[in-house]
Amino acid sequence: MNVIRNEILEIAFETGGPDEGSPVIMLHGWPDDVRGWRAVATRLHDYGWRTILPYLRGFGPTRFLSQDTFRDGRGVALAQDALDLADAVGLSNFAVVGHDWGARVAYILAALFPKRIDAVVGVALAFQPRGAFVLPPFSQARRFWYQWFMMLDGGPAAIAADPKGFARIQWDTWSPLGWFDETEFAATAKSFDNPDWTAITLHGYRSRWRAEPVDPRYDALQARLGEVETLSIPTLMIQGGSDYCDEPASSERLEHCFTGPYERLLLDETGHFPPREAPEAVAMAIDRHLRKYAARR
Repeated sequence: MNVIRNEILEIAFETGGPDEGSPVIMLHGWPDDVRGWRAVATRLHDYGWRTILPYLRGFGPTRFLSQDTFRDGRGVALAQDALDLADAVGLSNFAVVGHDWGARVAYILAALFPKRIDAVVGVALAFQPRGAFVLPPFSQARRFWYQWFMMLDGGPAAIAADPKGFARIQWDTWSPLGWFDETEFAATAKSFDNPDWTAITLHGYRSRWRAEPVDPRYDALQARLGEVETLSIPTLMIQGGSDYCDEPASSERLEHCFTGPYERLLLDETGHFPPREAPEAVAMAIDRHLRKYAARR
């Protein structure tokens, strides 16, 4: 396990692959951790890529340095963490791959720091112009029950009382049955023991739909993001055809959002966790995209 510090965090991360390989930062989703990328990362190592897998703020061994720091779970905050990690390990340019929350961070990095990003792969989550959260249609709103639950007066306390139980419901319902076993969930759920997991989870979702306090250090990034309607960085979006969290229709017909190369790959019979459910197909797609667009060192 490796650790770097930025202004407010001690960020833990894993690395792998050949030292001379081109770097790929791989960002996990919610509720998950770096284990969600390991099967794909191992395959990318064989293809010659060097991977960097950080634990997002609020997950696993990543820790805030001070109890006084506001626990901001917005995408711009996580994007700054990823950029600080890249700076700390000496990456001037890199490819970024993200799943779920990690996908949103990948798009934000491409939107705000395009000169640093060689290529983007977003899994299970579509690009959102201006970083805006738009009220979804009824079919998608039904899938977002867990987000509406967090808005209730008693929601935060209920989640804090059983964070792993709350996370487990998502694993049980976001993909076709049989994609994970008890051992894997238990190993991943250790990351949800992080003392700030609940706070980051709640702020990350509640700040989408209602006025919430924020850490002002990210205000400038949020303002800049609100002006970006298209991405110029070569982007691959991987969508599970049986995703029961983010319906496949949510990532259709978005070509107009990209001024650079864009491709959407639909994986049939795959749910919300393609890196875990179909690691070979995901790794091959990432490798193909990065070989075409990412810098080779």
